[in-house]
Order: sequence, then structure tokens, then C-alpha cells
Amino acid sequence: MGVVMGEPRGAHVPVLLERCLDLLGPGLGLPGAVHVDFTLGMGGHAEAVLERYPDVVLIGLDRDTEALAHARHRLERFAGRMHLVHAVYHELPRVLAELSIPSIQGGLFDLGVSSLQLDEADRGFAYAQDAPLDMRMDQTRGITAEEVVNGYEPGELVRILRQYGDEKFAPRIVSSIVRERAKARITSTARLAELVKDAIPAAARRTGGNPAKRSFQALRIEVNGELEVLESAVPSALDALSPGGRLVVMSYQSLEDKIVKRALTARSRSTGPIDLPVELPGTGPTLRLLTRGSEPPSEAEVAENPRAASVKLRAVERIDEREQASNRGPRTVRERPRMAEPVRGGRLRQPRVETHGGQGRLRPGANDEGEGTA
Repeated sequence: MGVVMGEPRGAHVPVLLERCLDLLGPGLGLPGAVHVDFTLGMGGHAEAVLERYPDVVLIGLDRDTEALAHARHRLERFAGRMHLVHAVYHELPRVLAELSIPSIQGGLFDLGVSSLQLDEADRGFAYAQDAPLDMRMDQTRGITAEEVVNGYEPGELVRILRQYGDEKFAPRIVSSIVRERAKARITSTARLAELVKDAIPAAARRTGGNPAKRSFQALRIEVNGELEVLESAVPSALDALSPGGRLVVMSYQSLEDKIVKRALTARSRSTGPIDLPVELPGTGPTLRLLTRGSEPPSEAEVAENPRAASVKLRAVERIDEREQASNRGPRTVRERPRMAEPVRGGRLRQPRVETHGGQGRLRPGANDEGEGTA
């Protein structure tokens, strides 16, 4: 697909730009820092990183060839210190191996559909504009939304709408789709949006915005395999972080945020047996949480950029193993509070707890969100 350079179609305002730069800063200030923009898009966040940190090398990934072309044009003055790659973000290990880069010091995920994709009617993402039923972020490969809508079994369509769109009227919507596709193939976003609207009870259509929103989100996630890719992409990004490196993830719906939260909090906890009185070497946390749970946008941010309204930001720092070792002290282990000791009568006597400069192990289920400072 040819792309004419110039002003890109659609507006682009980077979400939470200053907050992202502040969180990433300590990692990007490390010698020889490499930053990965996992969702390059129009290049707004990447441009700000390259301007603020003149020694940083950028790796920009995007599955959308049109977005890559616009970003390359926008960032051409930084050509000597960037690598823009047509790849999905879970392909990071391959990209780093091809570039002979062993680790990274910064990473940013800005998940979901981009401004470019939303604002282009011909891409099929927007339910308010008529277009071919496509929804592929990478238009060079993969199944289209038209193929999903017309080819999937009814039960599978119901599962997709419920699981990825939280659509409680999924059976009614799918029944409408099945009746329609038996008469003629569904090929346009306008026709699909109309079918969804007509299938939803009138009372339910009066609130919650466009009634097709949840169904279109679900189909987009299915077409692009977004959740499966994210499941492997976040661990790969964390594995690539060097000590002191930082990762920021911005998600826009709960399914994405749950995947991110699970991956980040798992590595911020000890993996050693909970009943041992000491922290064994190699079992301590490898990440420090930089945000208290997920950070929402400020009112000022939403006023400036309405598309930031649903964003949830999480950030972490890779812990330096030498720092962990120094926290353990000369015995190379960190003592934990001892278990309560039984005494006569069946009561438990709580032991005196001595602290050794660490917060100890976070037990499963305790303060899931975590705390930290940037």
C-alpha cells in the first residue's frame, strides 16, 4: 500500500507524554541507553524521547506499515540513532537478536488502536463511518473482520463478543448477524453497526454511547490477536530490561490491564517458599513497582486529549541484582519475620520481628496493586 507523506490523516496527541518521560527518565539516562517503543504509531512518544535524551538509541516497532511510514518521515532527523521495524511487539527477542542488542533500558507500550487507524474510515475500525469490514492493524496479512463475521460459527461469535467486549446482548446480536449473512455477505462497518443496534433493546441503547462500540472492540481484538500477543510480549519486554531499566505500559480496557498487572506484580514478589525464615538467593523480587496500582489520567490531560479518558498506566523498574545482594547483608539471605510459635493452651505467641532494610515478601493476594515512587 503506497503512502503519500505529509500531514498524516487524523490528529495525534501522545497520551500522558510528560508522565511517561518522567517515569522512563532514570533508565534512559543510563550510559548507552536503548529505548523500545513497542507501539510506535505516529511517533509522538518516540520523538519526545529522542529530543530529550540525545544519546538514546530508539527501536520502534509497529505492525501497521502506514504508521511506520509516517513515523519514519516524522523522525528522519534522528535517522542515525533509530531502528524502525515492521513487527508485532511480542517479536522483540528476534528484533534484538538481529540488531545484536543484548538488553534495553527503556520500554513503552501504548496499547489499543491508534489515532491513525481510528481516524481513517477506510481501515474499518470506526463504527460511526462506513468502510470495508477490515480492522487489521497490519493490512499485509491476517484474517479480516469480514471473514470473522461471515465465517465463524455462531457459538464462537457469542464467545468473542462476551469475552472481548463484555457484551451482554451477544446472543441477540449474533442471531441477527447469522440471519443477515444467510441472505447476503456482511461487508461494511455501517451494515454491521446497524445490525448490532437493531439487536439491542431500545432501553439499553439510550445509555453507554454507541451500541456497536463493544462489538467492534471485540472483533478488533479477535482479528489482531491482541490479548494473546500481549500475554507473551510483556514478559519478553521484562526479560530484556537491564538493571535500572524501566517499562511503562498504558492500556485502555480491563482485559489488557489485567494481563499487564499479572505480569508485573508476579515479578515484584518473592518466589521462595513462604514458610522459610530467610529469603533464598535468586528468589527475591526482580521488579520495583513505580505506580500505586494503575494510574488514571488527570482531568487536565483528558480535557486536552479526550482519548486519554480510559487509560490506565503502570510502570516498573528492573532491580539491580547487586542492590538485592547488599540488602541481604553479609549472610546473602534476608531474614523474614518468623512464624507464630505455639504455646500452652493452643494460643499463638507472636515473635519479635527484626527488620533488615527490606520490605520482605508480598504474600499472594496481599496488596496486589503495590506501591512505589517514580
